Amino acid sequence: MIGDLTQEQIDQVLHMSLVGRLGLINKDQPYVVPVSYAFDGEFVYCHSREGFKITSMRKNQKICFQVDIIDNLNSWRSVLVVGKYEEIKTENERKAAVQLLGARLNPILFSNIVNQHARNVDPPRVVEKKQHAVYYRIRIAEKTGRFQKPYA
Repeated sequence: MIGDLTQEQIDQVLHMSLVGRLGLINKDQPYVVPVSYAFDGEFVYCHSREGFKITSMRKNQKICFQVDIIDNLNSWRSVLVVGKYEEIKTENERKAAVQLLGARLNPILFSNIVNQHARNVDPPRVVEKKQHAVYYRIRIAEKTGRFQKPYA
């Protein structure tokens, strides 16, 4: 059975997930990238280093964000958010965003559970760049969601 999620179920999916896919447009070209995030019930909060993604969103603030929870191919929930990029610039809002993201992501970041399947893979080589993090949020204009579950 396939159906629509209620607004409450949509918010549950947004609260439960850790990684979503951010969609944006740069020079008429679509660009989708996975990002870690936190949802506070009103906004989706993220952070990134300066680069293509941030430059693109500064030029075109219309973005979308997609999250899913997949139990198996016959049981899943998917949420699509359409909204506007808002860069967080004030110190108080930045501190709040850092705290929200840290509270949500730090327990998972240092967990032994995440990515156990990738333990035998050499990590990518890191090239250090001195850049500060850019914190931003998605001002949500619309949230929709769909689900599939097996017939009872």
